[in-house]
Amino acid sequence: MIRGRYMRRHHGRHTNGNNVRPGVSPNHPMSGRYLHTVGSPPAQTVYYHWRHCYQPGHLRWTQPSHLQHRLSSFSTVRHPSSRPPRPPDPYNWSYWRQTGILPHTQPRRGLQLSAGLMDHSNSEPPRKRKRSSDRRQAGEDLQCSHERSPPKGSRIPKGSPEWLHNVTCTPVPPGKFPSSPNESPSTPELKRHWEDLSHLCTAAPSVNGGRQKWPFDFSVMSYNILSQDLLCDNTYLYRHCHPPILDWRHRYPNIIKELDKHSADIMCLQEVQEDHYKQQIKPSLESLGYHCEYKRRTGLKPDGCAVVFKRERFSLVSCHPIEYFQHGIPLLDRDNVGLIVLLQPIDPRCSLTNICVANTHLLYNPRRGDIKLAQLAMLLAEISRVAQLPDSKVCPVLLCGDFNSVPWSPLYHFIRDSTLEYDGLTIGKVSGQEENPRGQRILSVPIWPRSLGISQQCQYESQTTDSDLRDLERAEPDSFTKASIEHCLKLTSAYSHYLKESSQPEITTCHSRTAITVDYIFYSAALGDVMAQAECSVPPEKGLQLLGRLSLVGEDELQKVNGLPNQHNSSDHLPLLTRFRLHPQEEQKHLRVS
Repeated sequence: MIRGRYMRRHHGRHTNGNNVRPGVSPNHPMSGRYLHTVGSPPAQTVYYHWRHCYQPGHLRWTQPSHLQHRLSSFSTVRHPSSRPPRPPDPYNWSYWRQTGILPHTQPRRGLQLSAGLMDHSNSEPPRKRKRSSDRRQAGEDLQCSHERSPPKGSRIPKGSPEWLHNVTCTPVPPGKFPSSPNESPSTPELKRHWEDLSHLCTAAPSVNGGRQKWPFDFSVMSYNILSQDLLCDNTYLYRHCHPPILDWRHRYPNIIKELDKHSADIMCLQEVQEDHYKQQIKPSLESLGYHCEYKRRTGLKPDGCAVVFKRERFSLVSCHPIEYFQHGIPLLDRDNVGLIVLLQPIDPRCSLTNICVANTHLLYNPRRGDIKLAQLAMLLAEISRVAQLPDSKVCPVLLCGDFNSVPWSPLYHFIRDSTLEYDGLTIGKVSGQEENPRGQRILSVPIWPRSLGISQQCQYESQTTDSDLRDLERAEPDSFTKASIEHCLKLTSAYSHYLKESSQPEITTCHSRTAITVDYIFYSAALGDVMAQAECSVPPEKGLQLLGRLSLVGEDELQKVNGLPNQHNSSDHLPLLTRFRLHPQEEQKHLRVS
């Protein structure tokens, strides 16, 4: 699920959550006022019960006894320390029917509180609503609504297919979701096949003292599983879905079934909701033989990143969580995180180098490419430190996650080409998420301040005082004045981003607003690897060779299954699955490329 922060910041980290529209009393919320003026009897009934239990002075919901232990269809167990109980959405008709306050009849069609998708090219980009730590700090709880509307003037994003426009432009009653015209009662399963690339690179086993040594093959998955809290806060993105398939009680078994089916040796998961992770996901994966590491987003965000691996195949050397939020640096004021683990392959037959696995979920906001690049620089600097070998080179690296950037964008090229010349590059074009981004503000030079402690080569700098920084800047005048950044990692994408059969773009995420690629598995490609660039490859024993991957799909295939999520795929992202080969350190001479 592509995600972002669009609220304008004022002075400091936390803004006033009690701001009230002029002319509106803070003790008389707009939602209540609007319902109160609606003449339909159901609306008046809902308003009476909502106002009876809502305490505006405390900005919280006091749940009456007759409504306790009743769950809406989008309910999700939350950690008790996260926030006070959430008040029900007064426009969520299904909730009020389940509590018995409203009969199970269709509400009056005249109450249209949510507009369809706007197809205007001159409007703004789609925005995923966030859980605002600012508003929570002030005590304002955010509601889980069946029918959130997109922000005013939202624009069709890059890659949004026409069939999704048609689905979402249909006016629907509150709490209802339109269906695709081509949808059948039982949605067919999405067909993905395994692309075998092993015949392009083979390695003969070596013999050392009469004992054969074989290469180490393993599989890797990257998967944004869609946080239930974020789904609830952005339901306007899922109007094409039937409500039952969005219920966590349906989604969780599907997700675990999918993870178990693919049984990857290493899995990098994004949007893993903390309470679900602790109570359900982690216990389930541990029972399947996995070791789990997790890093929740900072602030009061409910989700984070997880890296899990099979205990019989790897042992944990070290774990390194990364928080992109940095006090005192205005550019880095977002709550995204990363997680890096250093793993030792377990194979008694041969000696193998460690593998550095990094997982992240970068900021969504298409107009803040400067923040994305700064977050990425922090991640690359930590990878370079963790993966460093005694000879100053780096061990094989796997960089996975949701980068909220499309293929061939400047950010993508920076990862793949190890360098980016950004002179005159506008901030809105860094991620390539929009065809014609608004605003002409260009990236500053340097992008991030030197006080961050990371050089333009994405390496950690030694701790220095302000006077030391001034001396360094005088000694190296071009180091932070040149519009160029680089990194030392040689990384290649495991996917080609185009379908082999039709040459159409591959898609990794799809919902009511867009269908594009934002998820990747980058890796240190060994010399002779099928995806490697000649200038971006490393010796076989210090790199990885791609043996195969689970194919992605295009718009046509997604249209047949009514997009994502659907009956069988319970996230708005598809899992990426690859298989790699790591060669023993002593067996370099036995590598043979066909």
